[in-house]
Amino acid sequence: MGFADILNDVGGFGRFQFIHVTLLSIPGLLMASQNLLNNFTAGMPGHHCKVPNMTSLAEARNVSASGLDDGQLLRAFIPVDRSSSKFRKCDRYVTPQWHMIGGNQTESGLPANSTEPCYDGWTYESTEFQSTIVSEWDLVCTLRPLKQMSQTIYMGGVLAGAIIFGGLSDRFGRRALLIWSYFQLAVLGTCTALAPSYMAYCIFRFLSGMAVSGIILNTVSLKVEWIPTKSRTLVGTLSSFFFTFGQMVLAGVAYALKDWRKLQVAVCSPFFIFAMYSWWYSESARWLVLNGRSQEALKQIHHVARINGKPEMVGKITLEVLEANMQKEVQSSKSMYKAYDLLRTPVMRRISICLVAVWFSTSFAYYGLAMDLQKFGVNIYVMQLIFGAVDFPAKIVALGMLSFLGRRVTQATCLIMSASVIFANIFVPKDLQTIRTTLAVLGKGFTSSSFTCVYLFTGELYPTVIRYLCQDNMVSKVEWLVASRKKVVFMFANFTETILSCFQLMKLYGTSL
Repeated sequence: MGFADILNDVGGFGRFQFIHVTLLSIPGLLMASQNLLNNFTAGMPGHHCKVPNMTSLAEARNVSASGLDDGQLLRAFIPVDRSSSKFRKCDRYVTPQWHMIGGNQTESGLPANSTEPCYDGWTYESTEFQSTIVSEWDLVCTLRPLKQMSQTIYMGGVLAGAIIFGGLSDRFGRRALLIWSYFQLAVLGTCTALAPSYMAYCIFRFLSGMAVSGIILNTVSLKVEWIPTKSRTLVGTLSSFFFTFGQMVLAGVAYALKDWRKLQVAVCSPFFIFAMYSWWYSESARWLVLNGRSQEALKQIHHVARINGKPEMVGKITLEVLEANMQKEVQSSKSMYKAYDLLRTPVMRRISICLVAVWFSTSFAYYGLAMDLQKFGVNIYVMQLIFGAVDFPAKIVALGMLSFLGRRVTQATCLIMSASVIFANIFVPKDLQTIRTTLAVLGKGFTSSSFTCVYLFTGELYPTVIRYLCQDNMVSKVEWLVASRKKVVFMFANFTETILSCFQLMKLYGTSL
């Protein structure tokens, strides 16, 4: 007998569990927006050097601008990139080259010092984005690395949140930390839209990333701790569709607004609502018992029994029955395990190393594709919609393969197919955008299937005793460990981006190793 038997006695997956899981899953619609928000708030609009008084200069030179559009007139001020036939983005002519307006002349006869940097700033196109942090603070040319750095700083907040909120939830409870995380993301996410500078923006994004970790980790805990074991896999998979659908919601909201400040408010302000109704959540009864609060746990269990239509269990499940059923888990929670236990024996060492490799490769490929949609050369809003939609069939196929082929074959197949299509994309010419985009979408789908598999596989490979690892009197469940490890490994994958950004910044400011 254990807590799982008590859950079955009070109705298993009943009305309470359905309402509980649904309310916890609804915020998942906007969690995808947090991780992928940089695609739109830090989108790179088309730009070129600003040319003050361009029309006045043309009139002073007696150049008739009546029959010329802006693009033709700009040829006298902005050099054209020979490879792309587009205006260069980071320099302009020192003096206007009026003979270039015809379009047939070349720059071969011009001296080497005929161009200069964009001293007057840049002019940005407003067709794809009305406003982004790039156009707001001119994060282009030499300052372009700061665009990537903003995402790296956000991911740093995700890592810090996994460490900080993971420990705090063991001390103060899952419900309290989840409510706080909702409120923190609502306030700081909304304040991000009011950031007066790039530095303030990065600080708010870092703190928002911490809140995102707090929401993810405590949501997973509260879900699985009130769900019978046999229902966890199905419920977890169905809950993940909220995140998948959220990717498509992000595309629609971003297309409707196209202003980074409005978009920031749109995806963060709903968390005020989530924070208010989260007071209805029931604290984990298992956590309450393991922390010496058995009387409160009993009240929660009786509350669940009544909602599930099992009022007769209120009299049968007493404090003595609860503590007797939880005695084994209470004793196990007192055992102390270190990270070293994941590598101590040959079998555990092999499992841990393999899982780290799988988490790293899956996270690196998934977010490498999903976090820079502009590189595909397709409308970014359509690309976000397609990338979100492909996750639906990917998860369904993964579930079918897991049922008929097993975990190991499914995991290996997804990783091999993902690597194959992404690697093949390297050799496709850039002018074949349809093929390149198709391969990228397939790669995204296979990595999504890999995520579905590795979540389940990780929980099944580790023995029960390891489920207490990295927890001080934590709840007895592997899903918490899985969620924590996923965020840490995700940040490990993002470490490469952090290093690259640092090297770019050192090059920018003239610092050498």
